[in-house]
Amino acid sequence: MTRLRREVALFAIGGVLGLVVDAGIVQALVGLAGWNVYTARIVSFLSAATVTWWWNRTHTFAHRDSGRGRHAEWLHWMALMALGAVINNTVYVLVLKLFPGLHEWPAVAVAAGSAAGAVANFVLARTMLFRRSETPV
Repeated sequence: MTRLRREVALFAIGGVLGLVVDAGIVQALVGLAGWNVYTARIVSFLSAATVTWWWNRTHTFAHRDSGRGRHAEWLHWMALMALGAVINNTVYVLVLKLFPGLHEWPAVAVAAGSAAGAVANFVLARTMLFRRSETPV
C-alpha cells in the first residue's frame, strides 16, 4: 500500500472516530440535556476535532513532523480545521433547515457535515501541518 493510500485510510478511521464523538456528544446534549442543536454542536465539534488531532498525529501522520510542540500543534490543527469546520457546519445547518424533523436527530446532520468537510481537512492537515517527513519516502 502506498504511503498516501495508507494516510487516507488512517485519516478515514480517525474521521469515523471523530464522527462518533461528535454525533454522540451532540445527540446526548440535545436528547438528554435539552441543549439547543447549535450550542451543542460547538462542544461536540471541539471535542471531535481534538480526538481527530490526537489520532492523526499518533497514527495517520506519525511518520511526519509538524515542527511544533503538542500544544502549538493542537492550536495549529484547530486553526487549519477551521475551513473544514465552515464547510462541515454549513452543511449541518443546511440539513437542519431543509429537514426540520432532524432537530430531534442532529447526529444525521453531523454525519452529512463531516463527510463534506473531510476532504478539505485531509488536504490541509497533510500539506500545511504534517508536511515534513521524518523518514525517507
